[in-house]
Amino acid sequence: MKHHEKIQDKIKTQSALMEFVEQAKSNDKRIVFTNGCFDILHKGHVDYLSKAADKGDILIVGVNTDESVKRLGKSPSRPIQDEDARAYLIASLESVSAVILFNEDTPYELIQKIVPNVLVKGSDYEPSKIVGYDIVISNGGSVETIDFIAGYSTTAIEKKIKNT
Repeated sequence: MKHHEKIQDKIKTQSALMEFVEQAKSNDKRIVFTNGCFDILHKGHVDYLSKAADKGDILIVGVNTDESVKRLGKSPSRPIQDEDARAYLIASLESVSAVILFNEDTPYELIQKIVPNVLVKGSDYEPSKIVGYDIVISNGGSVETIDFIAGYSTTAIEKKIKNT
């Protein structure tokens, strides 16, 4: 399989993702889930996703659709890259096993369907306040946070670009 095909294959529809999850669970794989906008892929994202992947066997990343990014109230120019580009970039990372776009304001319904072993978000979140905490904990999983690399954020990059 060519590299491009491998990347494209990681971007799943909901039904393909559920087949992927069922197969992983039947093989006793530890599933890690995280989500975000991932608008401008940077070192902080790559570091975060690599550390998230280290917490299990399979890392599934939920990426907000363009519509849901706009509803999150980020700057009016966001998302800078469209959802297909953002999903493709995340899928190109070796640490990522699967990518799913989601249009809801939160990934709660997605987490309900996947029921990951580990739910991960950045350390700017209190674990008990992370969307899906109740699902993961009640199913014997864990909710963990990862520290960000200082100075790396899409907002900071966007400001830097505008000021040059």
